[in-house]
Amino acid sequence: MELLERSRTIAKPGWSRWLVPPAALAIHLSIGQAYAWSVFKPPLEKTLHISGTGSALPFQLAIVMLGLSAAFGGTLVERKGPRWAMFVSLVAFCSGLLISSLGVALSQYWIVVLGYGFVGGIGLGIGYISPVSTLIKWFPDRPGMATGIAIMGFGGGALIASPWSSQMLTSFGVTTSGISKAFLIHGIAYAVFMALGVALIRVPRPDWRPAGWTPDANAPKKLVTTANVSARNAVKTPQFWLLWIVLCFNVTAGIGILEKAAPMIVDFFKNTSTPVATTAAVGFTALLSLANMLGRFVWSSLSDRVGRKNIYRFYLGAGALLYLLLLTAGNSSTQLFVIAAMAILSFYGGGFATIPAYLRDLFGTFQVGAIHGRLLTAWSVAGVLGPLIVNAIADAGKSAGHTGSSLYTTSFYIMIALLVIGFVANELIRPVSAKFHEPATDEQPAAENGSESAESTVKN
Repeated sequence: MELLERSRTIAKPGWSRWLVPPAALAIHLSIGQAYAWSVFKPPLEKTLHISGTGSALPFQLAIVMLGLSAAFGGTLVERKGPRWAMFVSLVAFCSGLLISSLGVALSQYWIVVLGYGFVGGIGLGIGYISPVSTLIKWFPDRPGMATGIAIMGFGGGALIASPWSSQMLTSFGVTTSGISKAFLIHGIAYAVFMALGVALIRVPRPDWRPAGWTPDANAPKKLVTTANVSARNAVKTPQFWLLWIVLCFNVTAGIGILEKAAPMIVDFFKNTSTPVATTAAVGFTALLSLANMLGRFVWSSLSDRVGRKNIYRFYLGAGALLYLLLLTAGNSSTQLFVIAAMAILSFYGGGFATIPAYLRDLFGTFQVGAIHGRLLTAWSVAGVLGPLIVNAIADAGKSAGHTGSSLYTTSFYIMIALLVIGFVANELIRPVSAKFHEPATDEQPAAENGSESAESTVKN
């Protein structure tokens, strides 16, 4: 396994940093298949006779394991390097899909939960954080844009997986055999694609800087620090936990729609003059994935100009208003519902892509990958909370005889409340106290005064 060692991935002079985002995209586009889970929900419910809440379990467990594996593996990923992490992600994620294929073939749903949720979820977590700190180090001049490019792949994964999965289910049949074949093909195809990222990834030399770049003189006004905070100390700061709340509630508000996208839009317009067909609902899922993907690049790139705190004000405040719009007029127009939901998902995606840069602004680059991993436990909580709120309330409403948009009224009110709390938490964030900063090293002053190294010959 010598090829996976960090020392084997250090870029040589002349290496273009613009080859790093495609390597990250190869991983994120693959593990982003998780966002197409709603396509498998109705077939699994029908063939294995499970409820809407039950069919969400693999997805929920996968998100839980994503956060936990990112939190516990973050420091290891920093030490071992991105190639090792990407390889581990490939093995775990694709094994999870193959185990799920076996579980469906045997009509044993617990095997699907174990494979897709537990094993595959570990691949999600390690794969998700694998390129983040590397991208920030390659693009200190544009951290929001860089992480946005890669992380948009995770949001856009369903844009590929959703129609692809739907077509396979149509071709193979909505049976245990057909669903099993779909999972099997996913596992094999994604393994090949992820291997491209493993081979391509590189890390910069410790003293490398982009040619001609110097730190922003106005950085302190945007909460940007030139100091560094360790992962151990970061979790002791109020800033970390305020960001945890911001991420958790922003994710909860988006993932509640995303996980139940296809059945939700069908339910919402069931009792109206413009019902939505199941096939059209699959298209809605793809549109949400597109919004999720584009939001990760567009909003995170904008955050480089307006600052991270301001962009989160936008995500959380506008998100609450859009949920209110869905409550009051959501089922009056299919177009209105789709546009509002797409905007909410763009904020959801943007929040994910912006959070690594927000962490870098507050805690520096020293152990930003490990800090990011710990913060993703907020995603674990949100991955359970969002689908649980939406599915449990909808299931209870159906049991009580309710139909249509009324199935989601209570859950939408809860989402508004959570977004408001997240907005307040973001307002409370201030620069990190100097007592948490790492002592300056011999290299750090040089990094701060804008000096160039010999490695600036690497292509910009």
